Amino acid sequence: MTKLLITIIFSIATMTLVSQTTGFHQFKATDIDGNVVDMSKFKGKKLMVVNVASKCGHTPQYKKLQEIYDRYKAKGFEIIGFPANNFMSQEPGTDSEIKNFCSLNYGVTFTMMSKISVKGEDMSPIYKWLTQKALNGKKESEVQWNFQKYLIDENGNLVKVITPGTQPDDKEITDWIEGK
Repeated sequence: MTKLLITIIFSIATMTLVSQTTGFHQFKATDIDGNVVDMSKFKGKKLMVVNVASKCGHTPQYKKLQEIYDRYKAKGFEIIGFPANNFMSQEPGTDSEIKNFCSLNYGVTFTMMSKISVKGEDMSPIYKWLTQKALNGKKESEVQWNFQKYLIDENGNLVKVITPGTQPDDKEITDWIEGK
C-alpha cells in the first residue's frame, strides 16, 4: 500500500512538473523592427539568447557575437539579442537607435529584438522562462549583467547559462555548437 501511494504521489508530482515546463519555442516576441517573431521558427536550431547593451564594458562582445554567428549560421546556429536597460541604464536608446548602433559599429546581422526587461517586476516572459527552473525544467538563474548568455538546444530546451564576462567564442560555447 505504501509503495502504491508513493508511486501515485511521484507520478502526480512528475506530471505537474512536466505540465509546468515548456520549451523556448512557445514564445513570441517583437523584433527591433516592430515585427512579431514566433520563436517556433527556430525549431531545429541551436540558439544563444543574450541580453545586450550599447554602453557597457561588455559591448565589444557584439563583434565576437557577429563572428560566431557568421561562422556557424549555416550549421543551424542562431543568436537572438535582447537589448535591456536593467543594469546602470547602459541601454538607454530606442529600438531604432540600438539597431543603428549595432549595424554601424558591429555589422550585426543576427536577430535583434525590441528592448525588454530581463529582471524585476516587469521581466519579460521569455526571461522568466530562462531564469526559473519551475518553467524551464533545468536551472534556476538570475541575470547577473549585460551579455549573459543562455544556450537553447534544437528542441527548445535550456542547456546552459553562460556568465556575462565569458566571450561568445569561448571553447565551451563553440564545443556545444559543434556537438563535441
